Amino acid sequence: MLNVTKLLCGLDQPMDALRYGHGSGAPRSARERKPVVVWNVSRTCNLRCLHCYSDSYARKYPGELTHAQGIELLKDLAAFGVPAVLLSGGEPLARRDALDLAEFGRMLALKFTLSTNGTLIDERTATRIRDIGFSYVGISIDGIGATNDAFRGVAGAFDRAARGIRNCKAVGQKVGLRLTLTPQTVHDLDEIFDFIEAEQIDRACFYHLVPTGRGRGDMMLDPAQTRAALDTIFKRTREFAANGTPREILTVDNHADAAYLYLTLLQDDPVQAARAYDALAWNGGGANSSGIGIADIDTQGNVHPDQFFQSVILGNVKTQPFSRIWTDQSNELLQALRASKKRIHGRCADCRFMPICGGNFRARAFNMTGDLWASDPGCYLDDATIGATA
Repeated sequence: MLNVTKLLCGLDQPMDALRYGHGSGAPRSARERKPVVVWNVSRTCNLRCLHCYSDSYARKYPGELTHAQGIELLKDLAAFGVPAVLLSGGEPLARRDALDLAEFGRMLALKFTLSTNGTLIDERTATRIRDIGFSYVGISIDGIGATNDAFRGVAGAFDRAARGIRNCKAVGQKVGLRLTLTPQTVHDLDEIFDFIEAEQIDRACFYHLVPTGRGRGDMMLDPAQTRAALDTIFKRTREFAANGTPREILTVDNHADAAYLYLTLLQDDPVQAARAYDALAWNGGGANSSGIGIADIDTQGNVHPDQFFQSVILGNVKTQPFSRIWTDQSNELLQALRASKKRIHGRCADCRFMPICGGNFRARAFNMTGDLWASDPGCYLDDATIGATA
């Protein structure tokens, strides 16, 4: 996760200590971080998004963690000291006890964020989310109006998501947008930023597509489209800051963004470019991400290096605590991921931005090539830019 506002504009943002080692409570190195845990509490979903990584539909799925198993998981996560738990799905609010579980977790001092499509957040639900003490609610859209509804498979989904955003804001709950960069989304990119401004939304995360589940490689942007999308994101982020209304804008799941942001800064603000490079080097990009700074627990209790690595299972919390799975020195795959830079080959291995990109995103490389250590096909920088040998 790359904080564009922090790095491009030099404005401090929440979670800087965890991401860039700045501020009180920062770990000595990114590799010493406990993972942010994504918990897919249910696969059930009321929408039918074309790119859904969990391949979810509006039906029940057997074998999901019970309430009692969820309670034991939360106890373990709290004792282990994870910095945050992100409740996801499917649609997490389709699980009846999802907020009950979060309420129990808050009593253990766990920090929670909610990843939701927003369509089920009425006034009463928004109030309960606030009262439980969620740090943040991220509501997913994929364009404005009809563009979103076509991509998400249900008419009226955009209006209901927008209502969910307004209901959160009305009760004082911090809320933002989560968007996946696809040709459909980037067509509406300026309108999305206009929506962020009009609705006074404080945060937006732009995800690069990782093909898995229903998400396919042909939904990805090509390199030119990706660079154009990043240019727009950077431009609008700077405009917010210049107008005295900065928003927290982030990009996610493509660590080549670190190099592209650094090169963008280098053209007009070398001093800020140097500061950004130092922060990015501390973070380490993909080398300190999957299997280190982030983890996923799916609906069945399987533990993955991240939520897009569904084919890689490290253990199951029904039979072994997450804390034990995550610290198992005998797990060869987990240990290999934690030393990934030594194994990556191809153009990534020759890249001059390895210190800040870290070999990009292993799940996308594996899902698209079948080779865990292949170069990430999602890199949109050419060989001359990264200094790779032809």
